[in-house]
Amino acid sequence: MASRDEILETVTETLVDALGVDDDEVTEDATLQDDLGAESIDFLDIVFRLEKNFNIKIPRGELFPEGLASDSSLVADGVVTEEGIAKLREKMPHADVDSFADDPKVENIQSLFTVKMIVNFIEKKLAD
Repeated sequence: MASRDEILETVTETLVDALGVDDDEVTEDATLQDDLGAESIDFLDIVFRLEKNFNIKIPRGELFPEGLASDSSLVADGVVTEEGIAKLREKMPHADVDSFADDPKVENIQSLFTVKMIVNFIEKKLAD
């Protein structure tokens, strides 16, 4: 199995290719949207490239859950509810939901999508 450093290296190469960023911009704490400029269409490309580069299958919505921010049972007045945070923890055990929970505004959900989150996800996927 690949080491965490090897996984990070491959994830970095994947994001450099998919997003056209410099490799020194791809740090573990970098967010895909704010720091690396990813747009929603890029998420599909990233998943495709990760599947190819790691020879794994990533079912739709597994790495980047869909529709959580628009689910009215999980969001109230622009803030993710306790139930919503629990759902995020369930759907995204590879993300730092605790940091998000400190300021659970819907617009902050994108802060969950970091390079570290992808590395955590791939590391677990390869271990299964």
